[in-house]
Amino acid sequence: MNRSLIWRTVLVFLIIFLCIYLLYPTFKWYHLPKEVRQREISPPKEDPRLERLHKLRRFVPTGYELLLQKKKREEREKNPLFEKALKLGLDLQGGTHLVMEVDTSKVPQGAMQEIDAVETALEIIRDRIDKFGVAEPSIQRQRKDRIVIQLPGLSDPQRVIDLIGRTALLEFKLVEDDLLKEIQQKAEKAGLEVPEGAYLVKKKADLTGKYLTDTQVDFNEFGQPYVSLSFNKEGAKIFEEVTGENVNRQLAIVLDGYVASAPFIRSKISGGRASIEGDFTLEETKDLVIVLREGALPVPLKILWQKRVGPTLGQDSINKGIIASIIGLTLVVFFMALRYKFSGLVADLALFLNLVILLAILALFKGTLTLPGIAGIVLTMGMSVDANVIIFERIKEELRGGKRLRTSIDNGYNRAFRTILDSNLTTLIAAIVLFQFGTGPVKGFALTLSIGILVSMFTAVFATRIVLDLVASRHPGGKLSV
Repeated sequence: MNRSLIWRTVLVFLIIFLCIYLLYPTFKWYHLPKEVRQREISPPKEDPRLERLHKLRRFVPTGYELLLQKKKREEREKNPLFEKALKLGLDLQGGTHLVMEVDTSKVPQGAMQEIDAVETALEIIRDRIDKFGVAEPSIQRQRKDRIVIQLPGLSDPQRVIDLIGRTALLEFKLVEDDLLKEIQQKAEKAGLEVPEGAYLVKKKADLTGKYLTDTQVDFNEFGQPYVSLSFNKEGAKIFEEVTGENVNRQLAIVLDGYVASAPFIRSKISGGRASIEGDFTLEETKDLVIVLREGALPVPLKILWQKRVGPTLGQDSINKGIIASIIGLTLVVFFMALRYKFSGLVADLALFLNLVILLAILALFKGTLTLPGIAGIVLTMGMSVDANVIIFERIKEELRGGKRLRTSIDNGYNRAFRTILDSNLTTLIAAIVLFQFGTGPVKGFALTLSIGILVSMFTAVFATRIVLDLVASRHPGGKLSV
């Protein structure tokens, strides 16, 4: 056995071991119980003990701090298998797909202003979803004014949708009581009525949420949750001036155009702290904290398209994809074994090696496997075998011409390589174009097809030749079953 054959054999075995290492977390992850996997990809649930201790933290500070530290530590420690496992797309595991449009009519005219507004909205949405705790979300810009969001494995998608689309514009405005009374009196004379609880506020805000430095969930003495606000130095100064100059007046806390509360100013408030109280549930309070902490959206968003794939439908897609793949691969394997005998079995081994390497590459680069991606893999399998068919037919021609086995193998691979390269190159160009200009499922198909083409070149031309060269080195004057 020459040195070239030795190092090529060692290289292939190293690649096989590397692929096994990369795919082991995927194998272990999908063998975990479904409940365990669902718990990992869903947003973290609140510990009821933490909520009760939060209300009583003045009396049990040590217990509260210890439990809070434990909770934060658990949130940081994600399952390492999930981090390394090959992820499934929405069509396979279920989830929510959103297409949102940015209302650029609210942005000052100019291409750069529109681009900046969309990019800012994209980053704020990404931060909100990350803080909510959705595992492996996909958030991408599409065209100049659209954002595509994919949220896998959610049990309460509507809550996240509300969280994403909320503008979260926080404003503090003084209530004009005297002017409101005049309007009410005129309305009564005209036989009209001003609804109870209506507020008349200044158009210009006295203070906005851009001065916020922190927001927290807190509880009052009755156990009702509210949002605690902290302003920066500049905001604290403005807040102190506004409250100091308007004692005994109402200050409306306006969120997205709606008055959340309008407390009376009893005295000047210094220290840069305020609160938003209302009839909020704990979940609503937490969501409000998230959107305020990450900042207001620079432009309004509206949902253009929404689709939800249930986990049952996703599992059904997986089962059908697996069955189709097994049937296709089985037919190809039997055809190659019957048509090309021993050489066909070598091509079949290369076929499975192709599949293993392709999945390992997707796992390495944290790719997502979708149903169109599975279609791309199956197509790649056929193309891989096609390359071997060309090689084996060339070897047959050489053997019929009376050449020795070693020479026939060398000539067969060398002369078939150009044809295989041209064929795969044209398909690769088409796949790159699909990936560049396609969206969603088309991109998934193009990605797996592109990777599969490159891998098939390696397995069909490089890996199979090692086996045939090994046969030729052991039996130089023998025959090859092809």
